[in-house]
Parts: sequence; structure tokens; C-alpha cells
Amino acid sequence: MASVQTSSSRPYHLVIFGASGFTGQFVVEELARTVSEGPGGNLKWAIAGRSKQKLEKVLEQAAGVLSKPELRTEVDIIVADVQEADSLAAMCKQAVIVLSCVGPYRFYGEPVVKACVENGAHYIDISGEPQFLESMQFNYSDQAAEKGVYIIGSCGFDSIPADMGVIYTRDQFKGTLTAVESFLTVGSGPEGGCIHDGTWQSAVYGFSDSQKLQNLRRKFNHKPLPTAGSKLRRRGALFFSNEIQQYSVPFMGSDPSVVKRSQRFLAEEYQSTPVQYGAYAGVGGFGSIIKLIFAGMMFWLLVKFSFGRNLLMKYPEFFTFGAFSKAGPTRKQMEASSFQFAFYGEGYTEDQDPSKGKPNAKIRTLVQGPEAGYVATPITMVQSALTILNETPALPKRGGVYSPGAAFAKTTLIDRLNKHGVQFSVV
Repeated sequence: MASVQTSSSRPYHLVIFGASGFTGQFVVEELARTVSEGPGGNLKWAIAGRSKQKLEKVLEQAAGVLSKPELRTEVDIIVADVQEADSLAAMCKQAVIVLSCVGPYRFYGEPVVKACVENGAHYIDISGEPQFLESMQFNYSDQAAEKGVYIIGSCGFDSIPADMGVIYTRDQFKGTLTAVESFLTVGSGPEGGCIHDGTWQSAVYGFSDSQKLQNLRRKFNHKPLPTAGSKLRRRGALFFSNEIQQYSVPFMGSDPSVVKRSQRFLAEEYQSTPVQYGAYAGVGGFGSIIKLIFAGMMFWLLVKFSFGRNLLMKYPEFFTFGAFSKAGPTRKQMEASSFQFAFYGEGYTEDQDPSKGKPNAKIRTLVQGPEAGYVATPITMVQSALTILNETPALPKRGGVYSPGAAFAKTTLIDRLNKHGVQFSVV
């Protein structure tokens, strides 16, 4: 599994930082499961965080869930704290790749990125915060390139399915793909489902700070991406989607910005035609819409003021009708949940000129998988890390700060995900 040799200077291939957090514990279980299933006997890994006791508990829990008592002795523990730069530097010096699960990243992400760049460790995270992701690119890409270090953000749900889904759709299309719309739907079992409030906090801070993101984007001074074919028209704030036969809204997450960064890189680096992208999420029937409108109005009203943000963060269950909770979903809820991204692409067949006439061909693809936040995210994060470890020659030719599509377009990440329960297919 691991072609990268650890040496006396880097005793660990992978270090999971923030392993005792809500998501971190599931990443630990997923990595332990993957290592034991594959020919990964020579993969050395450790877990890291502030509290040695909490980390010991995580190993104990993983050992119980996976019936692997040996985990408690085989996996090492590193004590490292975001507030203590020396401890981060010491951690990064020991790792080939750091998997950072410590969010909200706008508060806790940058010290880890900085320590990785300065100490020569690759870095991945599962951030869905465009302002953090893009400011890391702005501030660290040149330094990371000089050091040959890969910093790849948003390697969880939903950016890996969205970003790699667009690339998969492009690769399966015979001709020139010019535009893709994706529709996300989530299924849950009889007990319902919810998301841990860490994600909710990131959203609250992100929306309250959206002006800073606009200012940051101006600094990049990007030229507009050229478009081939007809311009993709934006849909309304709420509409009935014939594609998925339910009411839908524009997807509020980081996917549009992540996909755009990937398409820009691929156009500049490989002269590929940039794919225009629109992201939507299904919200279900009429009852769901009433809830959504009420929750949305409360959110926009409160997010502008600090007392309002405090209320939103104190009572996530109340303001989201139980969609977010401080306890997170139960394992039973997770087992019964799933997600599906449906991609609808259009473009020109090989014999058509994309600069003339309307697109003349369509394609539909799916990315589907288990519960999104704590089953699919650990899978996509672990497989992203193993791809960096084993396929460095297929990554962009120099280090830097990349989106997943930019980093993994030439790798076998999609095949790896297919083998681990996140399925890509053409309909």
C-alpha cells in the first residue's frame, strides 16, 4: 500500500490530528479498517491532539468497534495543540502526511498548514470553508511549491464527490463537456439523521464574514474563465427540479468555489476546456419548504449580529429543526443514511466545434455513497491520503495549495473510492 518509506526522520506515513474530535474518531476507525483490509502492513500511523487521555479513549473505542485490541498498542499518540507552535512543528516533522480534523478551520486551520509547509509534511483537511481554503492558497501556495509540499483542502464530503464527480463526468463524456449541474439528495432511515454542530458553526461564521471572501478573491486578480458553448443559466432560489422530481435550492456549501478552482487549474495547466458548474440540493416536498423558508429567514436575520450568531450556535437543533445537533448523529442513524449526487452534463460530440452552435450531447452520472458526514467523509479523506502517499508522480508536478480536482485529476482516486463504497457511475 505505501510506497513512501518512512525514515528515522519521519516515523509515520500518516498522522490524524484532531483524532478525538467528533469527525476525527471516525477517521481513526476508517484508517484502522483500511490498513487491516489492504496490504498495508508497512503503513505506520499515529493519532494526535491536545489530550492524551481523550486520544487513548479514541483508540479504545476503535479497538472495540473493529474488534482489534492490538490498536491500543500499535498506534502511537502524539500530544499537539493548535495554540502551541512548537508542538505542531514536532508533530509535522514526524509525518509524511498530516490529516487535519480540527475545525472550524478559520480559527484552527492556518497554524497546522503553516507548520506542515515549514516542516515538509503534506497536509489534507475536510474543510468546507471557502474563505479558509482560498486564503491558504493565496498565502501559502508559493512556499509549499518551493518545499515540494502538497496542501489539499476539502478532502471530505461534499467537495470530493462534487469536484471529482465533475472530473469523472468530463472523462466519461465523448467530446467536449461544457457545463454540469449537480443535484444532491440525502436519504435517512426511520430514526432520521443530523449533522454535528461543528459544521453548523463553520456555516454561521462563513456567512457572517462573506465580505472578506469577496475582498480576498479580488486579490487573486483572476481573469474570467473562458466558457465554451451556451452560458449555464442560474436557477432560482427555490424551484421544482424535473431532474430529481423534488423542490431544490442552490447548494450553499463550498462546492461551486472548489470546482471552479479545479477547473481554473486544469485549464491553465493542461489547456482543458473549463466546465461551467451549478450546484443544487433537493429539499423534498412542500412541508420541507416551509421549514426551510422559516429556518433561512431566522438565519439571515440573526447571522448579521454577534448576539444572533451566539443564539444560532447555542441552539442549533431549534434553528435547524434538528438538522444539526451538538451530539451529532447516532451510529444507528448513520447506518441507515446515504447520499446521492446526480450530475447532468452537456457538451459537444467529437465531430462538433464547441465555438459554433448549441451543445448537441448530454451525459448523466451519479456519485452515491453511505452517510455523508461521518462515514463517507472518513472514506474520502483516508483514500485521498493514500493517493498522495502512493501516487506522488501523478500529482501536479510541483507542490502547492490545491483543490482535490486539481490535485487528483490524473490519479486513481476515483477507482479507490469505488472500491470503498463511494460509487461513481454513468447512467
